[in-house]
Amino acid sequence: MTKNVLISGAGVAGSTLAYWLARNGFKPTVVERSQGLRSSGNPVDVRGPALPVVKAMGVVPQLRDAATTSNRIRLLGADGRQVATMKMAAAKGNEVEIPRNDLATILYEAAQDDAEFLFDDTITALRQDEHGVDVTFDRAAPRRFDLVIGADGLHSTVRRLAFGPERDFVRLTGIYVATTPFSEPVDHPEDVLIHNTPGRLVALHPSRGKGGVAFIFRAEVDHFDYRDMAQHKRIVAAAYAGVGWRVPELLDRLRHAEDVFFDAVSLVDLPSWSKGRIALVGDAASCVSLLGDGSSLAIVGAHTLATALATDGGLTRYEAEHRARVMPKQRTVKSAAALLVPKTRLGLATRNLAARVWPFGL
Repeated sequence: MTKNVLISGAGVAGSTLAYWLARNGFKPTVVERSQGLRSSGNPVDVRGPALPVVKAMGVVPQLRDAATTSNRIRLLGADGRQVATMKMAAAKGNEVEIPRNDLATILYEAAQDDAEFLFDDTITALRQDEHGVDVTFDRAAPRRFDLVIGADGLHSTVRRLAFGPERDFVRLTGIYVATTPFSEPVDHPEDVLIHNTPGRLVALHPSRGKGGVAFIFRAEVDHFDYRDMAQHKRIVAAAYAGVGWRVPELLDRLRHAEDVFFDAVSLVDLPSWSKGRIALVGDAASCVSLLGDGSSLAIVGAHTLATALATDGGLTRYEAEHRARVMPKQRTVKSAAALLVPKTRLGLATRNLAARVWPFGL
């Protein structure tokens, strides 16, 4: 009998999982809180073990068509003069840098014909027994599934309902990220422009057509609410007060933007990614990345999960295989943060000096 699987989240992990479950004989349903797919997103990389997965899905041409135009990183001083320049790893041609939500859209389009998608809805309750999971939705009628998979990101609803509150598993790094689209073409369509001061980074990132702005910074934030955009804008404005280069102009754009992503860079650490007939994948299970690895891990993790569920190994095999990929990445978060946002002027000068001799950069 065909197993019915509910996936929470229509992002990178969720759509990839739906695609591969359908091809392994399952009947996937995807529930997504948003009314539709978002239109913007910070650039991420598809690389390493994720590349064979997207190649097998037949979406590599679409990924390359939507890829950013970035080839190098230029580190700039407060006066706009170049401090150092580095080629980007994507310039080697064996990986793809793409806005996250363009990636999610392409994966959704690959999966949509073989899965049921429920937009503008969310799970409100889960009750499982040895044979299945009874699911209550906010809008749709209750249904029963053989398995439920949380692919719903850092602030996972499935994880909260089945495993416990977020505070038990999410560890803040003290770094925050805000991104917003740049409303016009950038001046340097092949260059990522980065300006640092101690503990703060601002970047202008080209894409196809218009670019994006990113603020990455260290801060102590009390009572952070990941859903409160007005609070997010206040936090960024306070963190970058007095910073030079084009920061005042970019802050003004952020203040008036309607499309803003903001969140804490966090590590998700659970002793197990499954509980009975409920499991987690992607950022819900193991949010790890500050340098773009998260989406690649989400893709390969979803493929590993779908393949394992179709074999005798099941959830045990999935977790064993994918933890071996995730754990080394989690251990490098501190070093990645030191590269992006050095805490001190000495650290910043050291990073800039090293950047002048690196063949490939961040």
